[in-house]
Amino acid sequence: MASEEHETRSAVERASQLSDDVIQALEDDFRGASEAVSRFLVTVQEALPQVEGARTAEKRITESALKMAQQLVHAQSQFLQKVIDSAGESLSRSEGEK
Repeated sequence: MASEEHETRSAVERASQLSDDVIQALEDDFRGASEAVSRFLVTVQEALPQVEGARTAEKRITESALKMAQQLVHAQSQFLQKVIDSAGESLSRSEGEK
């Protein structure tokens, strides 16, 4: 009986750690995506001649890149949330079987 309690507690602790790790990974990915967009903006600014209208083009390109990065991070977030939910359901089923 004590062994089953220990196993359940251990599984819950591992699931909790997994959730924390996933949240940290999402934060890191968002930071990385933001940095990539910033580097992209610098490249665009250097590539476009500094003439009238270039600023408008830079702004449109940058806004598009930011939106793309946000969508990618959001998609990854949804995927990881599904992984966490699935792991939680699996742990609940395992617990119920005992």
